Amino acid sequence: MATHDLTSRIAPHLDRHLVFPMLEFLQDRQLYDDGEILKAKIELLSQTNMVDYAMDIHKTLYHTEDVPQDMVDRRVEVVARLKSLEEAAAPLISFLQNATLVQELRPDKQYNLQMLQDRFQIGPDQIEALYQYAKFQFECGNYSGAADYLYQYRALCTNNDRGLSALWGKLAAEILMQNWDVALEELNHLKDIIDSKNFASPLNQLQNRIWLMHWSLFIFFNHENGRNGIIDLFFQDRYLNAIQTNAHHLLRYVATAVIVNKRRRNMLKELIKVIQQELHSYKDPITEFLESLYINYDFEGAQKKLKECEQVILNDPFLGKRVEDGNFATVPLRDEFLENARLFIFETYCRIHRCIDISLLAEELSMTYDDAERWIMNLVRSSKLDAKIDSVAGTVIMESTHLNVYEQIIESMKNLDMRTRLLAKNVLEPAQVIQTAR
Repeated sequence: MATHDLTSRIAPHLDRHLVFPMLEFLQDRQLYDDGEILKAKIELLSQTNMVDYAMDIHKTLYHTEDVPQDMVDRRVEVVARLKSLEEAAAPLISFLQNATLVQELRPDKQYNLQMLQDRFQIGPDQIEALYQYAKFQFECGNYSGAADYLYQYRALCTNNDRGLSALWGKLAAEILMQNWDVALEELNHLKDIIDSKNFASPLNQLQNRIWLMHWSLFIFFNHENGRNGIIDLFFQDRYLNAIQTNAHHLLRYVATAVIVNKRRRNMLKELIKVIQQELHSYKDPITEFLESLYINYDFEGAQKKLKECEQVILNDPFLGKRVEDGNFATVPLRDEFLENARLFIFETYCRIHRCIDISLLAEELSMTYDDAERWIMNLVRSSKLDAKIDSVAGTVIMESTHLNVYEQIIESMKNLDMRTRLLAKNVLEPAQVIQTAR
């Protein structure tokens, strides 16, 4: 299943700290050799300030208590730099930790900057030091402290580029702390800035939208309303264009969201259209399942892909998240996916066939005959399907839903009187105006 792993495609669009949860998941699933994952972690950590963590992984990987001298030197350097930045930002941090003084700040940034300069001798150097200190804290893995300092920095920052960078950092910190409600607020704020007319160049705007969608996966597959959120975001024209331009692999996640979200089935037609357009650029079992079912009407192919879909979901860091339930670990999204995918197969099968053999349908759905019969019976009862089950013959008979000729005439005549009056009004009023003018 490593063939379908998207980590190598997704990681370049993430902050390196956001890659760690993905590697942890892959290590837990044992999708790769444990040594490879540990080496990848050390490589990532070499570009951060999380030196102690890197040392621990090195000891685990090489089964030793000794660490390279460059790691020891790097730790000394990090501690010294942290102390230096803390001293530089100390006056502003001291001010921000005083609740009484903070209440004197106003929504007007220029006023705040002038007040800080006049009363506390806090100027641009100290504000810049706060940004550097917050960024350094983030690189050290202190996400809570970094989130607080970046929030405070943005309240004083007048540089748009730096403010945007701080917002990205705040979003990453909230994701890593799993504060999904706050992370969603920051995501929406960031989206508003990216979509604004005065945002950099169109190319830069495209790249930021692609980053935003990748980062949003952490939120949308953990937030209680995330399955609606990902559909609302990814189906916007500008974001859908970004996916089709340089992020085709994101089709896996939007396809999964549409399949498991019964309330957003209206987006299925648009999704199938996009999948069909991008067949040459991206395929995986989830998109191929929809292709087999809705483009090729290949039920046997759809069933084969459905079996592969289960494994893809189990081994995907976003889709296969385990939820502990008592003594058992379940994967609810996988269960919902399979249930809805079977429903898709059944509905499509019913559109094509009038009389359906339950044993054949059970085979298509990978279910036993008795389970399939009960499943179909419950489905017919709970849905608007006009069908009946013949238990003796072992068939499902779809009833005709076509209107007879009299009902068709009645439907056609509805609102005819109103439309006629409206048409007459549109003709008479201009004529009356012309006659009055004469």
